[in-house]
This record gives sequence, C-alpha cells and structure tokens, in this order.
Amino acid sequence: MDNLRKEIDCIDKELIRLFEKRMEKVLSIVKYKYENNLPILNISREEQVLSKNTDHIKNELFQKSTHEFLKNIMNISRSIQEEQFKNYTDRSDKNRCIVGFQGIRGSFSEQALKEYFGENTKTKNLNEFEDVFKAVKNNDIDYGVLPIENSSTGGISEIYDLLRKYGLYIIGEKCLKVDHNLLVTKGTKIEDIKEVYSHSQAFQQSSEFFKAYPHWRLIPYTNTAISAKFVKDKNSKTKAAVSSKKAAELYDLDILESNINFNQSNYTRFIIIGKNIEVSNDCNKISILFSISHKPGTLFSILKYFAQNNLNMMKIESRPIIDKSWEYFFYLDFEGSLRDEVIKKTIKLIEKESIYFKLLGNYKSNKI
Repeated sequence: MDNLRKEIDCIDKELIRLFEKRMEKVLSIVKYKYENNLPILNISREEQVLSKNTDHIKNELFQKSTHEFLKNIMNISRSIQEEQFKNYTDRSDKNRCIVGFQGIRGSFSEQALKEYFGENTKTKNLNEFEDVFKAVKNNDIDYGVLPIENSSTGGISEIYDLLRKYGLYIIGEKCLKVDHNLLVTKGTKIEDIKEVYSHSQAFQQSSEFFKAYPHWRLIPYTNTAISAKFVKDKNSKTKAAVSSKKAAELYDLDILESNINFNQSNYTRFIIIGKNIEVSNDCNKISILFSISHKPGTLFSILKYFAQNNLNMMKIESRPIIDKSWEYFFYLDFEGSLRDEVIKKTIKLIEKESIYFKLLGNYKSNKI
C-alpha cells in the first residue's frame, strides 16, 4: 500500500506540473483572443479535444471518466479565460474612464486616485464631497474617490451620510499613509505665523503639535491642497497651511515642520464609489447599511449572525436618523464574498430583521 501511494504521489506531482503548464498556455490564448476580438467559448474546438484524446484510452473502464476529466479541465480553462478577459476589459475601461475627487492637485484624494487607477487616468477635481457624489449620479464622471476613515480620528460622518443619500456603491478602497506638514511661503519663520489653514481632519490629526502654538488661529478650509494654494496665492508670512509634501512641491512652498501629525502610523482609507455594484473573484469585503427598531436587543439580533456564521466584522459606524431622536443608521463592514452561500444567507437574514437595508458593495480590501 505504501509503495502504491508513493507512486500516486509522484503521478500527482507530474499532473500538477502539467496542469500548470497547460494553464500558462491558456493565458497566452486568452491574450490573443482579447487582442483579436475572438469569443472565449469555441464549441467545435472543445469537441475536437474530447474526441481525439478519449480515443487514445486503452482501458475501456476509464473511457467515460476520461471524458469527464477533460471536460472539467476545459471548464477550468474557460473560467480562467473569462476572469482574465474581464481583467483585460476592466483595465481598458479604467484607462478610458474619468475619475473625480474633492480638492485640487496635490491633495491626498488625488494621490489615492492615482495609486488606485494609475497615473494616466483622466481626472476631474470638484469643490465639495457632495459634488463628487452628484457627478457620479449624473454620469459626469465614472467613479469618485473619497476619504471615509482615518486611523487617528475615525470615520468621516459626511461621507457616510452621502452614501445613503445618493444610493451609490463602493467598488473599491485604497489605504494611504498620510503625513501632514506645516507649509509656508519662502523665508517665513515660525514666529511670523498668525493663521494656519487646512481641512478640519488635518487639524485634528495634528492637534498635539498645535498645543505648542495656542496663539495661532486655525482656520478650517475645504481641502489640504487648496489651503496650500491659498497660502501661495496670498504670499504672506503670517499665513501657513497644513498639507502634503506633494502640495509643497506643486505650489513652491517651504516645509517648516514635517510630519506634525501625532500618530506616525496615520492612515486614511479612501473608498471608490460608482453607480453600479461590481463583484469579482477577489472581492473579500462587504459593506452594508441598515436601520432597526428602537427596542432592546434589536442590534444584537443582527450581530448574532456574524458569530453564528463565523464571520469577521471589521467595523460598525452609527449615524443619527433625522427627525427620529436616538434612532440610527448603522454602517457595517465585514469579510466575505457575495459568491459565498453562507454570506448570501446571512445578508438575507439581516435584511429580514431590518427596517431599512442596503447593500453598499462587495470589493477587494486594501489592508495596510
């Protein structure tokens, strides 16, 4: 028995080697099909493969099994081709699409956009977060990139509210390390500064630094990069901005103090929003939105399904329901794929328990 098993192990090893070699050829074929606009499925070719190879079987006992074996191999090949074909199409579509972000050049949102979609992506900058949602909704842009959570200061409530308001979907995410810097015009010294401009999140993330300068006026601005441009345009030594090193380079400003954020592992999670839900094989994170009745135990009735089905809940965020004091919408992220039957069953149970429910997206997690 041991000798036979050793022989089978050797044969399995060779089968795996040949399987991998075959699938590498499949990848070459799908590239040719994509470039020449040919269909993935070629029924006559598959029938030809089945007939000419099953004829070589010497032992009739294996005739039917060999037919099934080859058919399964070709099904796997076709599945790999379909996935790769989709990847080629997605890449091509992404290259042609227009992606919006809030702010101007040099903003962290633009950086997240470039890292997710690529340097050559067509972009459109917009003034406010809501403008990005409106532009996607009205088909002025294909996707939008927005910050939703920071590792130092938590969730950005406005984005959660806008997700519900506009009914758009999360199709991806990008985690970006954020370092804030104090930017000034050339020749400015720290004692010259009277006013500092930046986004409120940047001020919060740098709050420890500003405790040493209580006499400075911290003036909230719509975006860190816009703050940098404002300081450049005003050309006053009394004004400074909190922004990125990229913004300092773009707007020819000096970095007076680097990395002023109190958390040196300061990350911002950006979401990519689109008009339609997009699900692929590598999607491993799900976001949902729901509301429940204001009664004891109702939240537990939702959360118990995660424990019962061994699902990892990654985040939960609550937002108040307007005109209903002390009642909330809950935004929840958890690991999983909509192609998993357990996940689909869990989502149906949550939806059944909820007063309001919306699936926000199933996308690939970008872990730091």
